[in-house]
Order: sequence, then structure tokens, then C-alpha cells
Amino acid sequence: MKLTERQSDALSELINIAFARTGAALSELTGHRVVLNPPDVAVYRAEELRGALAKFVPGDVASIHQVFAGSVAGDALLLLNYEGAVQLADLLTDGHQPSGYLDESAREVLTEVGNILLNACLGMFGNLLNVHVTFSVPRLHLETLDELLASLTNGKTEMHYALVIYTAFQIRDSSVKGFLVIVLSVASLDRLIQEVDAWEAQQGR
Repeated sequence: MKLTERQSDALSELINIAFARTGAALSELTGHRVVLNPPDVAVYRAEELRGALAKFVPGDVASIHQVFAGSVAGDALLLLNYEGAVQLADLLTDGHQPSGYLDESAREVLTEVGNILLNACLGMFGNLLNVHVTFSVPRLHLETLDELLASLTNGKTEMHYALVIYTAFQIRDSSVKGFLVIVLSVASLDRLIQEVDAWEAQQGR
């Protein structure tokens, strides 16, 4: 399933709206100005996801994982390579000396960042697209990319697609790249695209 150019543009605009709110929330949390770059959005079949992500997140990855349910349901993750996760945590906790590893404090900060980002995007889908979404408690995982992808598809027989949103966090003159990955069933992706089309029509385009 491929998004049309118009659908991709509309989805990017919706996510930009969410990112503006997210940047403000993260700035308030950290006391530093946080800007999220305009996102690149793409849809992949579940089996294509490893190839799409592996060149950007080789080795171990840090993911903040949240399950959501409702008329659009699936798994949402903030995905960073390990070094990026450490750098982001250091930037957000005034770490004057780079720590090089994720201690308990850094893990809590990353989980909260993921919680804010994921809730902003999923909440935006719910509010603007008029779909009801409920969230689980976010969890931080450190694992290989293969382990992560196996956990997302294990035991799920229906075909899944992944909505991949690529962005960069700009904080204190530094930039950390990350992915927001939303894994959806065919039915949920269809519903999401229908609502995006309806939203775009309401904008008078």
C-alpha cells in the first residue's frame, strides 16, 4: 500500500501540527528550546521495515514503545540508535560531560520524551481525525533492531504496515535524529487514510 503524494503531504502537515505542540511540551519539560524538524513520512510493509531502518539504526536501538487501541489501533515507538539516545538524554538533562551510557535517570527522561512525543502524535490523530484512541503506559527497551521487529510481528497473523516518520530534534545547537514508527493493521491503516482524506477535504483543497 502506497500513499499518494497528496495523502503523504496531508499526513506530514498533520504531524507537523503535532510536532509544534510536542516541541513546546519538551521545551517546558527541559527548560531548553526544542525544535523538531519537518518530518519525512513513508509507509512500509512490515517485512520491509528492517531494510528501511537498518542503515540508520545499526546495532542496538533504544525504543519507547506504546500500544494504542480504538478504531485505529497498533504499536507506536520512538526509535533512536543507542548513541543518539545517550546524546539526547545528555542534552535534556544538562549533562556537561557526555555519559556514554543510559543510567536510570537518563532512561526516565527518554521514556518521558517518548511519552510526550507519542501522545502528541496519537492524540492529534484522535482529535483532528475524530477517532477515539486510548494508550498503554510507555516502556523503554534496549535491544537489537531484529529483536525489536520480531517483538512487533510475533504472533500477529494479519498483514501489518508501518508508518515511519523521520525527524531530528534540535536542542542546544545539537541535532539528534530519530524515527517515530507506528505499526498498523491493514484495517487501521485504511481507516487512518480515510480520515486523512476527509480532513484534507475539510481544509477546502
